[in-house]
Amino acid sequence: MRVLQRRLADFAAARRWQPYHTPKNLVAALSVEASELVEIFQWLTPEESARVMDRPGTAEKVEDEVADVLSYLLQFCEVLGIDAAAALAAKIERNEKRFPVPDPVPDPVPDEGTPDSPDRHSPE
Repeated sequence: MRVLQRRLADFAAARRWQPYHTPKNLVAALSVEASELVEIFQWLTPEESARVMDRPGTAEKVEDEVADVLSYLLQFCEVLGIDAAAALAAKIERNEKRFPVPDPVPDPVPDEGTPDSPDRHSPE
């Protein structure tokens, strides 16, 4: 992750883009790119969206937008000095505490029928 952040920073520096890479501008660009990813899925059914990577042209668009989102997120983190992996690990840990795994639900005991009820396997 750090190697990719460094490459992105070097890419921007070589083009003298640093003055434009403010947190405000980067988060706005991140939002735009995330919206472009949403646009691909906007009118798909849940089933179609699950198969989107089966269509080569669409798969390439999805990958490009994912790369754009990740690029701007990494640049945003770089500018603000955020370790994205550490921030994610900390968030997962907080969520694990906030949303503990529920106790398992016991399997229901099958009703074998009682003298007062018909056998559930009878043809009646």
